[in-house]
Amino acid sequence: MKLMVYSHDAFGLGNIRRMVAICSYLLDAMPGLSVLVVSGSPALHSFRLSPRLDYIKLPCLSRDQAGQMGATFLDTSLEETVNLRAELILSATQHFKPDVFLVDKKPSGLLQELQPTLNYLERRTLTGIKTQLVLLLRDILDAPEVTRRQWKRQGYFDLVERLYSQIWVVGSPDVFDLPREYGFPEAIANKVRFCGYIRRQPGRRSRATVRQDLYLNPEDQMVLVTPGGGADGESLVMTYLKMATGPAAATLPVTLKSLIVCGYEMPLPQRQRVHDIAAAHPYIEVIDFSDDVLSLMDAADLVVSMGGYNTTCEILSLRKRAVVVPRIHPVQEQWMRSERLAQRQLLYNLPPQQLSPEALAVAVKQQLKTALPPTQVIDLGALPRISKLMAALLPCPFTTHSFRSSFPCLVTAP
Repeated sequence: MKLMVYSHDAFGLGNIRRMVAICSYLLDAMPGLSVLVVSGSPALHSFRLSPRLDYIKLPCLSRDQAGQMGATFLDTSLEETVNLRAELILSATQHFKPDVFLVDKKPSGLLQELQPTLNYLERRTLTGIKTQLVLLLRDILDAPEVTRRQWKRQGYFDLVERLYSQIWVVGSPDVFDLPREYGFPEAIANKVRFCGYIRRQPGRRSRATVRQDLYLNPEDQMVLVTPGGGADGESLVMTYLKMATGPAAATLPVTLKSLIVCGYEMPLPQRQRVHDIAAAHPYIEVIDFSDDVLSLMDAADLVVSMGGYNTTCEILSLRKRAVVVPRIHPVQEQWMRSERLAQRQLLYNLPPQQLSPEALAVAVKQQLKTALPPTQVIDLGALPRISKLMAALLPCPFTTHSFRSSFPCLVTAP
């Protein structure tokens, strides 16, 4: 059986990390399944990929601070690059002939680059050969009024109603009722399957091993600072450094140690500044990137991060105390998620417009004294649900393996 996955990834690592986690689980649960990923992520090669999974790397697209799209590396126009990506996706689909095509977030792809492939699959259906199209949406896309306008302007409502079999939402309606908030027509709302949040698997190293590798004493309190991909993480990281090395540090525990992970996409000059400042302070360690952030997070007593979907799921999975400074531009997704989870006392939400060394010190000090987040208040059952939904879509009976990690959910999925 064949699954094809589209993840455009024009900004950050969030989409591709989420899709790789889903693919890895499906491959473990479904012997005989093959997965082909098409993605523009420049970091895809650095992920630990499962057997029976391969990928096609699309030319990178990125957006600048003004939101304008362009080719990242090639000296080609935006139109030329999008056309090239579209042709690569179409050719891969024609030759791979997937049974299920899982599309991340954008029903017609980035800048409509999926449209030729969707047209091909629609024509193929008329010959009696159907590829099941599934749209995967994270829990929150953007503010409701913004998302409704975008879906109407892009023609997504008509497209999804006509071509897509199901919509899988990796979120929970008691946190954000996506079809209601975004005004989905009944025909589209009926295609929605809430899967819960994605429970992240434990890292490769134990908490004790990581803390030993970092030369931490038993009494040391470790803060992990992670801005996700890091492309726009300079403000958070530099504010943390000013807090940890300036006057605000006097209000923090003397046993506080910090590990900063800059992120794969933090520009080199910014990374160098972080390294230069930290070099003068032995209680602060900096690394550029880690493919085992879960182990580092498990070893930490507190996480200071931005509010991306994957980082949030990692915090929830490990029941970590966290100070989250969400991104508010160009979309409101991180802010909305962090605000709602803070209301459940699952993290501390620090609005970026209030970010300062002093405010961050207050939040860090408070959270280090706070009890661990409560259990059984959030649904982390996305992966087993997606596995069952996938099996039901495949063209012949497909029995998934009973796949139960030793790492418990915060809540047992019904």
